[in-house]
Order: sequence, then structure tokens, then C-alpha cells
Amino acid sequence: MKNKILLLLISFCLMVKPHVFAQKNLAKNPVVYADVPDLSIIRVGNTYYMSSTTMHMSPGLPIMSSKDLVNWQLESYCYDKLVENDAMNLNNGQNTYGKGSWASCIRYQNGLFYVSTFAATSGKTHIFTSKNSKGPWQEKTFKPAYHDHTIFLDEDGKIYMIYGAGKLKILELKTDLSGTVEGVEEKVLIENASAPAGDKIMLGAEGSQLFKIKGKYYLFNICWPRGGMRTVIIHRADKITGPWEGRIGLQDLGVAQGGLIDTPDGRWYSYLFRDNGGVGRIPYLVPVEWKDGWPVLGENGKVPMTLNLPANKSLMPNLVNSDEFTRKKGEAKLPLVWQWNHNPANHLWSISERKGFLRLKTDRIDTAFTQARNTLTQRTFGPTCSGFTMLDLSQMKEGDFAGLSVLQKNFGQVGVKIENGKKSIVMVSTNTGKPLEIQKIQLEQNKIYLKINCDFTDKKDLATFFYSLDGKTWTSIGEPLKMPYTLPHFMGYRFGLFNYATKNTGGFTDFDWFRVSDSI
Repeated sequence: MKNKILLLLISFCLMVKPHVFAQKNLAKNPVVYADVPDLSIIRVGNTYYMSSTTMHMSPGLPIMSSKDLVNWQLESYCYDKLVENDAMNLNNGQNTYGKGSWASCIRYQNGLFYVSTFAATSGKTHIFTSKNSKGPWQEKTFKPAYHDHTIFLDEDGKIYMIYGAGKLKILELKTDLSGTVEGVEEKVLIENASAPAGDKIMLGAEGSQLFKIKGKYYLFNICWPRGGMRTVIIHRADKITGPWEGRIGLQDLGVAQGGLIDTPDGRWYSYLFRDNGGVGRIPYLVPVEWKDGWPVLGENGKVPMTLNLPANKSLMPNLVNSDEFTRKKGEAKLPLVWQWNHNPANHLWSISERKGFLRLKTDRIDTAFTQARNTLTQRTFGPTCSGFTMLDLSQMKEGDFAGLSVLQKNFGQVGVKIENGKKSIVMVSTNTGKPLEIQKIQLEQNKIYLKINCDFTDKKDLATFFYSLDGKTWTSIGEPLKMPYTLPHFMGYRFGLFNYATKNTGGFTDFDWFRVSDSI
């Protein structure tokens, strides 16, 4: 009897193990648990390329690549600075939070990458081209800023742009991308692209992305029915000029806005994103089947949590990464994972003046963290993450404030202030909507370790703050920060290294390293 039971157990294990092993080696949604919104994806051979929105950050408009649609790495940015003006430079009390460049579109034809975006900050449409995803990128700009547009490179050599919200319009671009074709008027493509979702619409159909598949045109948009959720709308036509017929493509979990991509072996997916609280807008993949000439999204209309794609390895080191601030000859001064909050003042930072350190210097007085220049940022990521750093404070001046932050409209900071010649560890919270010093602890040394833990599990969206005198024993400080996703900043929370002056200029702070972890 015992032998029979043993044989049954062995048989059961043989049946179960391959299934469990297969599940562990499959991708899971979200495919990227970090702020990568407005994604646009193409495939060139067996490599996928993606562009995304980074708003007011510099450099901006990231280009990423992947071999499996799941694990992405940064290749380049299309621009170092979107534009030089007071808003992007944080001068004269101006900023461009919630603006910057939006909703890019990436395309490829005849050996050339095309990436387009638009920006209220510049008032222009920007189109970048390169033969290599790593750049360099050549830029053409023209007015106006065409909202949420898609560019389409047709087989006859014409270049079209579809843009707008609710009422979608189409125009033709010059082949040199310097503007619209003279004498060819823009036309209304679809009078009411939101119509398939009903007549009570909170957000009109926007985020256009156009594809041509087996001779038919497919136009993807997002809309938001009042009282409902973010919804995928799909229109199709035999000609780019129409007539167009539309239907709802997906209504589940608010996963929407994106388009179509196929794999080399003939499978189809829709790439979309979801608003996910403080961590930002995070990418999902949804399998697609074709029925009667329509792409049918999801599994029985639902977004699956497991995908028949290789497993997610990690966000590190491809989209976020630790940095010891040591550089070998020929290496970039800053890895691509870093972006500045607005345009940097490049004469006020260095990684060469002191080997192995990032130096942030001051040359003006600031009274608000969100208006201070040269905050160096990386994405936070979920479901949990930590960012920590070590500072040398010996060259700070009276009124200086330096440390580690989580940046959004309702930001949090843990750092060191110099007041009346004395150093204090300070935690600042904006839980009330205004920055308040929650706790202050006197500091008697010139070295300090700082840490922020972020918990985005089930939209908990909480940050907690810590300091250490020796890098081993951590002490909590202040209060937990609730991290809401706010429209004034319109992006997920970012870790930020900062140093700014409130009384005297000319001081500086040296950051020895910045490290990230996916556990707290």
C-alpha cells in the first residue's frame, strides 16, 4: 500500500512541476512596474523599440529596446533639452510641471527611425530622426503643437499626422518633416471618435496611434466614459481617409492607450498602460486575436496577469540602477537612468571634481524645493523599492539644504540643513499640501546616510524616511508620506538627490553613491 501511495505522489509531482516551472518562467502584468506612460512600440527584425513620455525631465523622450517585449533597456534620449526658456530652466518663478513633451510616436522606415512628440512648453511639434536607436538624433520643429498625434509613413511615401481629442483630424507633412504640406488642408478624419463608448464622455478620444495591417488601417485611441473607466477605442478603414467604423476594444482595469505589435513568430499583442497611483502610469501587454478583420483584445475581454512571454527579470539595471559615481575613461558622465528635474545648470554639478562623488553646487537663493535647480532623479518602482545615499556635508553653507527626496507635487524630503552654524537632520512632508518640517535632529558630524522606502503595494502609496550615522543602524524620522498621483505634476514619484541654498551661495554637497533596492 505504501508503495502505491509513493508512486501516486511521484506521478503527481511529475505532472505538477513542469506547470509550476512554466508559470515561474512566464511574464506577468504589469510588464514594467514603473512610470513609463504613453508608450509607442515598433518591431525592427527581432528587436522591439519603445518611446515614452518623461514630461519636464531632461534629457527627455527616452528610447528603449527589448528582445522579448518584457525586459527593456534604455538606448538614448531624443533630446538633451527640450527648449531653453524660463519655464524649463526654473527661472523667475516659472516651471513646466505637468507639461514638457507628451505622447510620443515611434516609427521606422527604410533604415530610419522617426520619433515625434509635442509640447505646450515649446508651443511646437518636434520630430526626431536617426539611423541608430542610440542616436545621434536630428530634430525638426514646427508650430503648432499637435495634440496627442500619431505619424504614419505610408507605402506611397506620404507622411500623415492624425491628432486631436474627440474630433480627430488628419494632415500631410512635408517629406523633410519641416511642417505641413502647403496647399493641402487638414481634414476631419472622425467627427466623434468617442462615439463607440456612448454619449457621456469625460475624456474625449485621444492618444491616436495608427497601423496598417494586411491592407487595412487600424486607429487606436483612449476615451473615458463618465462613471466608467479608461477605455480602448478601435476604428478601422480600407483607406486612410475613411470611412471609418469603430468599436470598443477593451474595458478592464482602466488599462488603455497604446496600440498593436506582433512577434516574429506571428503572435499579436496590444501594448497599453494603467494609472496606478503614486508609482505612475505602468505598461501592460494584452494578447490579441484576429476575428473578422478586427483585433480582439484580452482573454474573454479581460487583462491577463500572466503572459506567454519570457519572465520579467527586473527593472534593474535597465530602467533604474544604483550608481557609485565612479567613471572609467570614455564613460558617460551620467548613465541613462538619471534625468534632471527640468533643465540642469551644467556648471553647477560635477562627477570629476572629486573622484567617486557627485557634487551639487549652489549659485542662487531658492525658497521652494520644486523651484530649485539640479535635482537629479530616477524613477521609483513597485511594488516596493528603496533609495539610499551618503552625503559629505563639510562644504555646505549657512541656509543650505541637501539630501534625498521623493519628488511630485506632494513631495517628501530627508536631508541636512545648516541653521545658525549648526547642522540638523530634517524631514519635510507635504501631507497637508504644503511643505512642513515634521522633525529636526541635531547633527554633530559631516557624514550622513539617508534612505526612503516606497510601498506601492495595492496602491498603498506610502513613503517612509530614515537616517543613519554609520550606514548600519537606521532610524526613522518624521512621518510617512502619502504619495498621491497629482495632475499638476502628471508623473510618478521620483527619487531625487538635491542641494539648494536659502541664504548664501557658493556651498556644495558631495554624494558618495546612490543605491536602489526592490525590497524595503
